[in-house]
Amino acid sequence: MRNITLLQPQKTVFGTGCIGQFADDYLQLGLKRLFIATMPVIRPMIADVISRLEDAGVSTMFYEDVHGEPSITDFKAMLKAAEDFEADSFIGIGGGSILDLTKLTAALLGSRQKIEDLFGTGLIERRGKWFACAPTTAGTGSEMSPNAILLDERDALKKGVVSPYLIADAAYVDPRLTWSVPAKITAETGMDALTHCIEAYTNKFAHPMVDMYALKGISLIARNLAKAVNDGNDADAREALAAGSMYGGLCLGPVNTAAVHALSYPLGGEYHVSHGLSNAILLPSVMRFNIVVDAKRYAEVALACGVEPDATDEETAVRGVEFVAALSKECGIPTTLAEIGIPRSAVPHMAKAAMDVQRLLKNNPRNVTEEDAVNIYESLY
Repeated sequence: MRNITLLQPQKTVFGTGCIGQFADDYLQLGLKRLFIATMPVIRPMIADVISRLEDAGVSTMFYEDVHGEPSITDFKAMLKAAEDFEADSFIGIGGGSILDLTKLTAALLGSRQKIEDLFGTGLIERRGKWFACAPTTAGTGSEMSPNAILLDERDALKKGVVSPYLIADAAYVDPRLTWSVPAKITAETGMDALTHCIEAYTNKFAHPMVDMYALKGISLIARNLAKAVNDGNDADAREALAAGSMYGGLCLGPVNTAAVHALSYPLGGEYHVSHGLSNAILLPSVMRFNIVVDAKRYAEVALACGVEPDATDEETAVRGVEFVAALSKECGIPTTLAEIGIPRSAVPHMAKAAMDVQRLLKNNPRNVTEEDAVNIYESLY
């Protein structure tokens, strides 16, 4: 085995209702000015927790001005608010956008570094303020990962900041926080989490230490996503998705994603298609593209999805692709770029933009050329 480094939050708390433990843990730290990035709909779910903190003398500030996929401008606005509040600690309670902005703001508060110079790996110079993450969607796995994604408006392209300093000090994965998530968002974020696990397991740099997370995540999500989409109050399904998403997040640091994510970035950057939706549409096509170089791995993905084995690895792998496509469709997700309003004339430009995401393309089991990218996009019309 090659050497591998696994970085995870110092504390991870998982379970329905576990957000209540945050107050006890936080009060032991001696911190006094807590910046809370979240959404108005979440406030009632955490009211008791915040009351306990405030009764103990903690000053809190709610920041709820996060809408859709985050950009550099959004980051700078949150950073300014945190500076004005003189925050000494942070918690992000929300989806991936809120978590990513919280991580970056905590890391860069008081820093002289500029966000524009930090896209890439290992460029943040130091640890910032203490911060915790509590996901309200089962999707990005950001609470477990060293990654944060922003839209760089200059290039109309989503870009990643990757640093060990973006690993949360604590993560509270409470499936109850996901119960109110609408079916559409449940579906799209669930497919994002499934993509993380599949791309990690079939990655050029896959590793047995990460494979166990990836396969378990695939199994949990494949068997429970449609259940949660159809009944958001299915506690067992919500717990399974939260765990699957968490496992996907654990894959992101040591192995990361590949061509699906690279090809999705132009969709989000230029056309503001949600990250989960982009991945869901692209995933089956990229799987088909990759099968020819590693049918065995994709057959194992199919088996983890619950597909019955066929006569050969290739046939089993194809069944897996068909399962993923059918799952996405069952959850109400569009299957083509035409359905979401992306003009066919955009394909050449998107393919060219995707080639800039070599940070992820280098992980793909099969080399992806610009012509390949064009063909993958074209297959979705």
